[in-house]
Amino acid sequence: MAPELLALDIAAEPDAWRGLGFAVDDDGTCRLGSVACRLTGGGKHIRRWTLTGIDGGVADVDGLPTSAGDDSRCGPATHPNGAVDIDHLVVSTPDVERTVSALGTIGLDVRRYRTAAKETQQAFFRLGGPVILEIIGPRVAAGDGPARFFGLALNVVDLDTTAGFLGDKLGRIKDAVQPGRRIVTMHDKSAGTALAFMSPGKDSIALIEAGQA
Repeated sequence: MAPELLALDIAAEPDAWRGLGFAVDDDGTCRLGSVACRLTGGGKHIRRWTLTGIDGGVADVDGLPTSAGDDSRCGPATHPNGAVDIDHLVVSTPDVERTVSALGTIGLDVRRYRTAAKETQQAFFRLGGPVILEIIGPRVAAGDGPARFFGLALNVVDLDTTAGFLGDKLGRIKDAVQPGRRIVTMHDKSAGTALAFMSPGKDSIALIEAGQA
């Protein structure tokens, strides 16, 4: 079975996420779908991911701190800002093919590539459920630095309602790359990582209709 995303460690304060309309458990965990976002405080950035289905000895994947986890999943939470689950996790790299190759060693297979603006290359993987892993970097390798976690895009119940809730913490809503969907990025830096919110995709719509979001 291919690895799936179980948890993320994010260097942000739990109260900062509560102030952005997220439900956060007493232990500092924000449950987004079946992924536990553990808010550890002390800085910024996503610090680590925990994946199921990988060797317990794996500690690093092309610079991405990595832990192996079992298949025990958290249950979804209801968030005042309308967030449902993670649409995609973004990783930046100076060498897309090197990072794709490293991910292949832990059992993740690239699904497709896309060339974006300004000579940018993207590669996409599935991390279980609705979660997509997006690798982004230059079309031509630009150095030997490590890959880095960049941020998250979250599915919401209703994007206009989320935008009304968060107000000037967000930018302008625009069309997403995915046909028929829209996206808005967060300007507020207290989340500890880049965040965007998206109108629901088919996986999120299924959760909403099933009453799980």
